[in-house]
Amino acid sequence: MLSFEQAKQTLESAGQSHVLQFWPELSEEEKDSFLRELAQLDLRGLRGHCEGAAAAAAAPPSCLDRNMEPIPAELIGSSKKSDRKAVCQWETEGLLQISKNRVGVLLLAGGQGTRLGVQYPKGMYDVGLPSGKTLYQIQAERIRKIQQIADCKHGSDCSIPWYIMTSEFTLAPTKKFFEENHYFGLEPANIIMFEQRMIPAVTFDGKVIMQAKGKIAMAPDGNGGLYKALEENKVLEDMKKRGVEFLHVYCVDNILVKMADPVFIGFCVSKGADCGAKVVEKTHPAEPVGVVCRVGGVPQVVEYSEIQLETAGLREPEGGLVYSAGNICNHFFTRSFLQDVAEKFESQLKQHVALKKVPFVDTHGNQITPTKPNGIKMEKFVFDVFPFSSNFVVFEAIREEEFSPLKNADGAAADSPTTARNSLLAQHCRWVLSAGATLLDEHGNSIPATASGVSFGNNPLASCEISPLVSYFGEGLEPLLKGKKLATPFVLNEKMAEELQNQS
Repeated sequence: MLSFEQAKQTLESAGQSHVLQFWPELSEEEKDSFLRELAQLDLRGLRGHCEGAAAAAAAPPSCLDRNMEPIPAELIGSSKKSDRKAVCQWETEGLLQISKNRVGVLLLAGGQGTRLGVQYPKGMYDVGLPSGKTLYQIQAERIRKIQQIADCKHGSDCSIPWYIMTSEFTLAPTKKFFEENHYFGLEPANIIMFEQRMIPAVTFDGKVIMQAKGKIAMAPDGNGGLYKALEENKVLEDMKKRGVEFLHVYCVDNILVKMADPVFIGFCVSKGADCGAKVVEKTHPAEPVGVVCRVGGVPQVVEYSEIQLETAGLREPEGGLVYSAGNICNHFFTRSFLQDVAEKFESQLKQHVALKKVPFVDTHGNQITPTKPNGIKMEKFVFDVFPFSSNFVVFEAIREEEFSPLKNADGAAADSPTTARNSLLAQHCRWVLSAGATLLDEHGNSIPATASGVSFGNNPLASCEISPLVSYFGEGLEPLLKGKKLATPFVLNEKMAEELQNQS
C-alpha cells in the first residue's frame, strides 16, 4: 500500500503536488481509496506523461504527403474485385482454420457511449431493430453461426473464443449484461473479459486534472492499449493454451461486422501475413477517416488531418482515388506477432492527442463542467503496430455490406442508430430478394425490386430482419424463401426458418 508521504514526495517531484490539495478535507475512507488509485498509477512516469501531453497538444499537426504511397496491388484482396475462385478459396481456408480452433475474435469495447448519449457500454445498445437485439447479441449470434458453418463443413466441434477488452467504465456493466442474457447461448468459458489501463487526463499546461477532491480524472489509454493489456492480463497465454493462432480484432460499434470473417482470415493466412487490415473505399476525398497506405515504405494509417486535400483528391487513371483505403478498425493478427509487439514494440507506439471536455474541481473545490475542451487525453491506436509487421496485407470490403458504425445520437447526419438500423435492414432486404422472394408492403402489394436499396444502398425497401442464427452472410436462404411472398415487417428467426424448412 502506498503511504501518504510516498505519494506526496512522488507527486511533488513530478510537479503535480496540487493532486493532494484537498487531502485534509477527505474522510479516512476517501483517503484510503485515493491512495489505492494513486498506487495503480505510474507515478514515476507521471512527469513525462504530463509534459509530453502538453507538448503534443501544442505541436502543429504533421503532414506526411511527401512520403506517402498506396499499398501495392499484390498485397490487396477484395470481396468485390478479386477473382471469385480466389475468394471461395480464401473462405475455405478460413473455415478450415476455424474448424481447427485456431481462430479467436477480440472486441475493443473500452469506450463509453458518450457521443451516443447513453451512460452504458455501446454493445448494450438497441438500435431499434424489429427483434430488439443489441449489438452484443448480434455479434454473439454471428459467432455461433460461423462455428456451426465450420462444423458442418468439416465435421468438427469447434469454438471461437471471444476476448472482450473493456475499461474501468465498461467492465462491470458488460459482465452483468452477459450474465443476465445467459451469454447469448455461447459457452461462458469462451468469453474472456479483461480491462485496459487508465491514464490521467492533463490540462494544456501539463497538470493532472482532478475530477473530484479525492479522484483524478482518468481515461482509457485508447484501443492501442490492447497490447499492454494482452500481456498484463495473460490473454496471450490463454490464446496459446487454446491453440489460437489467428485473431480477428474489431470495434464494438459496427453493426455489420463479420465476426471471424472466414474470407478475410483465409486471405491473410493464404498470404502468410502476420498483420492485416480490412478497409472500405472512401466515399470522397475529404471523408474524415484514416487511410491505410505506406509512409516511407512502411505500412501505417495516416489520419485525414495529416493529409492535404490535394493529396487526398489524387485520382488513378481509371478515376478511383489513389488513397481510397479507408480504415475501419477491423484487423487480423497472428498470435506470434502480438507476442512480439507486447515484448518488443509496445513502448515504441505513437501517442495521439485527443482534446476533451473534462469535468473537474477548481482550486476552490467547486465542481466545473466545461463547455469547451479543457483537457488532453493521450491515446494509442490499435493500428499503430502496422509498421512493425513483416508481412502486411489489406482486404477491401464493400462498405454497404460490412461497415456501418454507431457513434452519434439520432439527429446526426451519419453513424446514428437510424443509419445503423437502416444499413442492416437494407442488407437483409437484398438477401431476401437475392434468394428469390418477393416483399409485400402493408397493403399486400409487391415492393418493386428496382427501388432504392436493392443495389448497395442503405435505404431499406422495407423492415426486413434475418437472425444471424439463420444466416451469417446471406447464405442458405434460397431453399427457405425462393418463390415466397413475404409480408413486411418480416423477421426471420430460427423458429420461422424451421417452419419454412418443413413447408418446402
